[in-house]
Amino acid sequence: MSLENYDPCFPDQPVIDQYLPVWANLPSFRSKPAFVWVDDGSPGLSERSSLTYEELNYSVQSISSQLLLSLQRGDTVIILCSPGLQLVEILFGCQRAGLLAVPIFPPNPTFSKNDHHHLIRVLLQTRPNFAIANGPYVKSVREYIKSSQRENPVAHLLKNLKWISTDNFRVEKNVSSKKNLHSSYTGCNPDEVYLIQYTSGTTGIPKPVLVTAGSAAHNVRAARKSYDLHPNSIITSWLPQYHDCGFMFLLLTIVSGATCVLTSPNAFIKRPRLWLELISDFKATCTPVPSFTLPLVIRRGGVEKGTLPINLTTMKNLVLINEPIYHETVEEFVERFKPFGLNPSAISPSYGLAENCTFVSTSWRQRCSHTFPTYKKLLPSARLVTSETKADEEPIEILIVNEDSHELVKDGTEGEIWVSSPSNASGYLGHPSLTQQVFQSRVKRPFCHKFYVRTGDRGVVIGTERFLFVTGRCSDVITIKNGEEIHPHYLETSAYDSCRRFLRGGCIAAFRIARNTVAIVAEMQRSDWKDEVFLKRICDGIRGMVKKDERIDVGLVALVKSGEIPKTTSGKIQRTVAKDRFLGGKMNVLMEMRFSDEEELGFKKSFGKNQSKGKIKVLESVLSSL
Repeated sequence: MSLENYDPCFPDQPVIDQYLPVWANLPSFRSKPAFVWVDDGSPGLSERSSLTYEELNYSVQSISSQLLLSLQRGDTVIILCSPGLQLVEILFGCQRAGLLAVPIFPPNPTFSKNDHHHLIRVLLQTRPNFAIANGPYVKSVREYIKSSQRENPVAHLLKNLKWISTDNFRVEKNVSSKKNLHSSYTGCNPDEVYLIQYTSGTTGIPKPVLVTAGSAAHNVRAARKSYDLHPNSIITSWLPQYHDCGFMFLLLTIVSGATCVLTSPNAFIKRPRLWLELISDFKATCTPVPSFTLPLVIRRGGVEKGTLPINLTTMKNLVLINEPIYHETVEEFVERFKPFGLNPSAISPSYGLAENCTFVSTSWRQRCSHTFPTYKKLLPSARLVTSETKADEEPIEILIVNEDSHELVKDGTEGEIWVSSPSNASGYLGHPSLTQQVFQSRVKRPFCHKFYVRTGDRGVVIGTERFLFVTGRCSDVITIKNGEEIHPHYLETSAYDSCRRFLRGGCIAAFRIARNTVAIVAEMQRSDWKDEVFLKRICDGIRGMVKKDERIDVGLVALVKSGEIPKTTSGKIQRTVAKDRFLGGKMNVLMEMRFSDEEELGFKKSFGKNQSKGKIKVLESVLSSL
């Protein structure tokens, strides 16, 4: 690899923003694009704009100076900007100004689409003094406040904020005449909290994680080393920039001196082929995606229909960030795109969480074999045996611990994943007892005084190289009649496999109800099915496939309309929320079948409006008749 003027031994900076003036003052980086934004102007990807390292450093300095005209160092500011280059500038500008940033997705400014609940939660928990948004958004919010009645609690919260329009940020892009790019740094110190990053809310209400500038810098440097990123790397990402992983790859770009090509999540969902086109057009070497991306692109990628040719030969790190990661899904994707140059060794299963500033580990290693071992259909997310850690570096330590006794478990035994690292966040805002429980746990062993983060994830370590497999969430585990435990994603996968033609992949939730009864709720691809016989056959097929694959008796199957299964911003199923909505009669149910007379009275009381009329006698699987 050609390092040009990049010195791999150059001293690491204490906070990430301080890398910007370093690159901006190097001749070979000054005009190099740091970030490129692509609108889906198909065909041709012609709608694009970019920020060089020099431009970005100057705009960040300019924005931070303008912010400090109204704000004081240490103020909390909520950022309500859509993905784009301006959001990148504002995120780094807040760090350089020494502000505490809270980036979230901006809900509809009319607050009529029921998508503003997270905003209300954030305003109540973080109590920001200021809000940053684009001009039209600020105008709409002010009109909403003006037209609202006095007792409107949403309007009251919004009114207490001081709104800053991004239209007021005046930044010249031509900075060739600007000489003082490396001025004294007055931004966030390493030990200061500079970011509140909310958890995804997979198993409960999203929690505000306090991230210091120093822990974020350590975390991104660990990720840079693990993925072997450098100035010649080209990253492409459609992940939301306010999402923990999407934000991390912005930081990772700057620390590596790389170039990152960005587009919006909506553009990808609308046209999944866009992701492949960005990799091909920009010769990308690294891309982070949730694992649901792979089957989605196979189904809806339209590989043969586009005008731009697909070429994946440059890809070195296809980073899979959602767990668990199924071997069959990855193999299907690799086989589909091998003819387009995809190297199987590029597959990079990874593991992370907001409580550790996102990155924890990856099972990928440079020049290692592309073949990974499997465990119960899964691929590993880490390899714990490595000789790559330098003596002067403090590594990210991963342990598997018994959830109840807090003792280490033997390799091959499933337990909770605990993590200790300088990347660990400081805790949860406003939750001292939960912070102590999650961030200050200790393993029961002699002379152990180190604190660990309890991830809430189950895992198991297998083999001589000690591969770590993330098997699921502790709170999602389903216990059945005989005391046996199973992770719900296995049941959901079998349910989908029973009828891929009519069910929506990644939109199925399995959970336990009425003591030991297992329920599966699945979205239909179409919501206009009214043929009861047809829908009953699908329900029966789901039960039969789960029994065949996992030897689990499903007590209830419900088919619901598209969009009923709740998900996080990263595409994870919120099973607890799904269960509450279903039992509360808050889902549009197309068909519901109960397969057991056990505790019939309990079912009737629990299901309310969802309870099916009459008793349905179930036949053996008739899926083959579909």
